[in-house]
Amino acid sequence: MSSDRAPERRRAARGDAGAPWVGTRLRATPLATLLTAALAFVAVFLAAALPRAVDRGADRALASYLERQGPGPTSLIATAKPPPEQSLTALSSVAKVLGSGAGPGFSVAGSGPVYGSATLKYRAMSNPELTRTSEAPPLLRLLYAHGATTHARLDSGHWPSGSLVDGRVPVALSKSAADTLGAKLGTVLNTASDVADPIGAEVVGLYTPLDPADPFWTDLPCPTQACAVSNDEYPVAYWTTAALTGPEALPALQNWGGGVQDFWRLPVDTAALRADRLAATAKEIASYVAGPTANELSRRSGRSDLLITSELPRLFAQAQARRQAAAPLTAIGPAGAGGVALVVLLLAAALTADRRAAELRLLHARGGSRRGIIGRLLGESALTVLPAAALATTLAVLLPAHRQAPTLLAAGAVTLVALPAFPVRAFALLSGPRGAVPRRRLVVEALVAAATVAAVLEVRRRGVAPAGAGADPLLIAAPLLLALSAALLTARLQPPCVRLLSRLAGRGRGLIGFLGLARAAQGSSARSRPPVLPLVALLAAVTTGGFGATVLAEVTDARHQVARAFVGGDAQVAAPPGGSVPEAFTKAAGALPGVRTSLGVWRDSTSFLIDADRSSTRITVLVAEPAAYAELARTAGRGAFDAALLAPTGGPDAPLPALFSKDLAAHGPAEGGYLLRLGNGRELRARVAAVVDGSPVQPGSGAATVVLPAGPLTARVPETARPTHWFAVGTVETDRLRGLLAEVGPGGRAGAERYLVRTSSERDAELASDPLQASAERLFWVSLAGAAGFALLAVLLTLVRAAPERAALLARLRTMGLRPRQGVALILAESLPLTVAAAVGGAVAAACATALLGPAVDLTTMVGALVPTGVRLTARPVLTQALGLTALVALAVLAEAAWAGRRQITTELRAGDGR
Repeated sequence: MSSDRAPERRRAARGDAGAPWVGTRLRATPLATLLTAALAFVAVFLAAALPRAVDRGADRALASYLERQGPGPTSLIATAKPPPEQSLTALSSVAKVLGSGAGPGFSVAGSGPVYGSATLKYRAMSNPELTRTSEAPPLLRLLYAHGATTHARLDSGHWPSGSLVDGRVPVALSKSAADTLGAKLGTVLNTASDVADPIGAEVVGLYTPLDPADPFWTDLPCPTQACAVSNDEYPVAYWTTAALTGPEALPALQNWGGGVQDFWRLPVDTAALRADRLAATAKEIASYVAGPTANELSRRSGRSDLLITSELPRLFAQAQARRQAAAPLTAIGPAGAGGVALVVLLLAAALTADRRAAELRLLHARGGSRRGIIGRLLGESALTVLPAAALATTLAVLLPAHRQAPTLLAAGAVTLVALPAFPVRAFALLSGPRGAVPRRRLVVEALVAAATVAAVLEVRRRGVAPAGAGADPLLIAAPLLLALSAALLTARLQPPCVRLLSRLAGRGRGLIGFLGLARAAQGSSARSRPPVLPLVALLAAVTTGGFGATVLAEVTDARHQVARAFVGGDAQVAAPPGGSVPEAFTKAAGALPGVRTSLGVWRDSTSFLIDADRSSTRITVLVAEPAAYAELARTAGRGAFDAALLAPTGGPDAPLPALFSKDLAAHGPAEGGYLLRLGNGRELRARVAAVVDGSPVQPGSGAATVVLPAGPLTARVPETARPTHWFAVGTVETDRLRGLLAEVGPGGRAGAERYLVRTSSERDAELASDPLQASAERLFWVSLAGAAGFALLAVLLTLVRAAPERAALLARLRTMGLRPRQGVALILAESLPLTVAAAVGGAVAAACATALLGPAVDLTTMVGALVPTGVRLTARPVLTQALGLTALVALAVLAEAAWAGRRQITTELRAGDGR
């Protein structure tokens, strides 16, 4: 017998097992193995998918930002003087050379380059039959744009071909410009006679652009219509346009006078740009514009004077600054979810080690070394965690994104946490009792509190990391540190509070509440200390969720306030210059559903204020009904005042009460009050009723403003009864206002187009449409959902771990007459104190985070407009997160209680208590 057992003893000495111990142990607990693998899979997948989601959001935000700038600023523009032997071949060859200079970080858009040649100077057209806006004649430039015939439709005539014919160059004119100027097919546009060697342009074709907004026509000198411009010589606007020539007329452009310039515009494919490579792409663009690439292109093209310009370096810098400014706020949600996930991984490892504590201690007592036992446990973790992590990483890599390294690093980091968590906890169990635990716990708590105070003070001292510095580690860590400190404090306060509640409940007649609270005071599984890790998970979820939700709520409020300040309320209708808003419209619009306040405002920006020393200051005079204007100012958040201040006093010749903007308060009034001279020449006197910080009617304007009451002034100046603007407070739609203008306004729908219509909801939606903001908000809410899920999982793990003992207790109580509803109430009374404590502590921690960190947060990038720095503490977002998570946990407890009541208790009653 002894000789038969010798091989087994030798294998045991080497640490081997006769049977595959790891596989056997995993097969013995399939449910626990599956749950561990599922937890590792979810944690690794979310961590690996996060960098890819961030990259996709950043790329979309970059492409959208550049797209909004237009094709001109996002193109590479090259110019040069034409060679002596100018031809289409010469232009095309340079275009090919320029296109080949694109670096690996950027490429030319699929629409291709736009190139050609244009005269630098306009020539005055002396035809008497042409339309003139003033004494200035219409001006004309000649333009050859390669490929223009594919972007326009020929209405009549033919496309120009050939060079000069009898001193005239054949051209094609846009039909819109021809109609505006009065030119027709066959018209010879003569140049001014005072120009040496004058040449004319014969209109041989009329065309219409297929799409006037086509990027092809961008930055070209008005080839699609006649443009009204003005300059110092002719202050009154005059007409200018450009006529298209054929490629054969390129040499003849030199005879136009004023010089000719070849141009090439290469639109950069903004959709293909990557945010993570923006710095390298900016260097490539800089080299293309003025660097080694530019010198090489000049040499290869044979154009020594080749000049390349672009707005892209400036736009790249702005886009990078916007991304970096949003990074600190974007990272709050994922950081919170990551913190909660880390706690759940540690909790799962701790609960597994506690469940198997007796088994591990027995193996150690029978001669197993800690090294051998931990090695086998590490093998269990490897067989459980690594396949799940590999599958999660593979699925995350399949998600659309460019970079692989951040995904692999994130997945590897989470795997390195999940893999040794259980073996490390088991090693601590096998190390035996360790003394001075309370003292070490006190030291750890003191260190956490000190780190929290230091982080908060540093953020308050220096503010959030400036744009360009990336995500702010302190701003990200501070809410988590506050949550950890609050969790440790709550863990200290919860047991005595629950014991007090249990004593109070014991004085009542029912036993369910007392028994549940008494068990809650002891902690799950009859342990003497409360479950700190579930508390930390719940508190971290509520704290980061409450703080982030408060920030986003402040962003929404600030964006809405910015939109109202921009519009001057919730709706604005401005009449065209010299016109007025129809009275029928103001009455009908004021009666629209949702309109709370409606008023017409007469505005004159050509008035003057004359003070005591007879000096005049140009001002804007506003005439409005005081009560409605006060409500408008209060809603828009600018120029608020008491409407009673504008009540007239004295006789009909007494100075009118008026609101003066702050920049006018220093002017001394003339005798009898300020003298106002309106743009129509009428004069009146006004006195200062109040000094305000501006007017909602002129958002963002620094112009000096005087507001007068409508009633008294209308009697003196009747034309002020015809308002030039209409404003409203309430829910108003732009389309409804335009439709109403078309119904009751002059000119029908065409006349309605002349009015400027704005609404705050439209402006709000425009600000919120920025993909950078949308990506940050979407990432936060997804992270918050993940944090809530992990926090819920922490509670469920705690409940499941204590389920066998609780089932045995309920089974005994069932034999003594406990009803099923009472069993559910008992489970709730035992489980909810932890959740309530976490909700209260998390709400307090979130409020503290907002109050302590909020003043340092700049929301300008998230709002889309300049707003004051700081986040206000509001109760609704914090309470929503706390109460929502509490309700979610309560539902989970109810579900677990129902399951335990129907299955586990029945099993206990049938099998008895074998413990």
